[in-house]
Amino acid sequence: MTVASPPRITAAPRGGRVVEERPLRHPDSSSRAMMTRRGWWLVALNFLVPGSAQAVAGNRRLGKVGLASTIVLWVCVVLTLLFALLAPTAGLSVVTGAWLPSWLGLLRPLPLLLIQGVLLAYAILWVVLTIDTLRLVRLVRTGTGARFGIAAVAVALLFMASGSAAYASSAVGTARETLGSIFEATGPAVPPSDGYYNILLLGADSGEGRDSMRFDSISVVSVNAETGATTITGIPRDMPHFPFAEGPMQDRYPNGHEGHADASCGWGSGINQLRTEVEVCQDGDTLYPDATANSSAPAIEATKDAAEGILGIEIPYYVFVDMHGFASLIDALGGVDITVAERLPKGGGPAYEGQPAEEWAIGWIEAGEQHMSGDTAQWYARSRYTTSDFDRMERQRILQQAILAQFTPQTVLTRFQDVAAAGADIVETDLPQSLLPTLADLALKAKELPVTTIELTPEGGIDEYEPDYAYIAELVRTTLHPPTPTPTPEG
Repeated sequence: MTVASPPRITAAPRGGRVVEERPLRHPDSSSRAMMTRRGWWLVALNFLVPGSAQAVAGNRRLGKVGLASTIVLWVCVVLTLLFALLAPTAGLSVVTGAWLPSWLGLLRPLPLLLIQGVLLAYAILWVVLTIDTLRLVRLVRTGTGARFGIAAVAVALLFMASGSAAYASSAVGTARETLGSIFEATGPAVPPSDGYYNILLLGADSGEGRDSMRFDSISVVSVNAETGATTITGIPRDMPHFPFAEGPMQDRYPNGHEGHADASCGWGSGINQLRTEVEVCQDGDTLYPDATANSSAPAIEATKDAAEGILGIEIPYYVFVDMHGFASLIDALGGVDITVAERLPKGGGPAYEGQPAEEWAIGWIEAGEQHMSGDTAQWYARSRYTTSDFDRMERQRILQQAILAQFTPQTVLTRFQDVAAAGADIVETDLPQSLLPTLADLALKAKELPVTTIELTPEGGIDEYEPDYAYIAELVRTTLHPPTPTPTPEG
């Protein structure tokens, strides 16, 4: 004989009224249909508003914790979106700790560390709430087929929600570690020079067998401090007898850089010979004793002084890109799109010089529109066959612009972990973290503007053997600060 369940009514404390108790908290456990509907509702509430399932059917204290955490997270998400849309520079400054003074620079990772911890704690809380929700559902009281469906959906939603929070926590941790490994935490930001942030961009291959590594690619990126307009000036790596800006190298070479013929350790007068001279043949720490402490190197500081002397502008920062791992960054970005001017071979080396490319090429980069992987892009930028060094410089500049174009918000968000890991492996710089929000804001502005290039090559009117450095400095000055047209008088 079936025993009827007691009526689900209780005496209310106000005025003696009697009201029906809500079935989510006190269900008729003998009704599988009701328990099944109740189970689906609780799982849906746990996913949509974590903590609400406990608030209506379980431990109200746990429910309050879940609801409060959910509301706080939603508020943080809304604030993040508002900052991203209305004040991205201010938002980046907050999360990176750039607003802290330089003497508190070591505390700059704390905001990201706090965000990482909060996201991880929320992911764990979601797991706890989901397990408790399944306990409240009482699967054994639901329909035979429904109990497996409810459990499967709850677990799937748990992986979707808690996994997203855990991934976000991991991404924030990766960002914090990447910022700490690449950028200076305590270095002060230098104000723009004559309206521009000037950054020396160096490229070299530090692979095996490159003990005497020289800078193969030397450029200066000038970013307008107001508009974000970007100018890239390419300096030929063999540019000779250049002047230095004020400093130890100018004291040594008041009339321009000179080579030194020595069978044991010599160097030429070209700008890419500075590392050999300063760090291999001599004690660079004597010339630049503070370089290492400032996240730089004597050869880099000497190259800065040389670039300043050549271009006539102040260059406080550098970015070094290790071409040995350059392909990984391009692959992390999903490749780059480049228009190839002429067919280029892949592969080769000194042993192949003088031989037809068909005998040693391991592949070809065809002319026309190409979507390049990291490996192909490296061959495109570094190929020395069928083209001159000046053509190679132009290709490197084209590749730089293609990489900048690929750094879209969508690409960075969807490939963040790979991009961050690749960047940490191949990039070195003395840019301070406090300058990052400003540069990020200027980068967003620069996306809407064309990039201006200055190539100090014969095609640009520069004698490759006897450059006119006064003309070069004037060319750079008029490019960065074009003269204002004089209005024509009326009449």
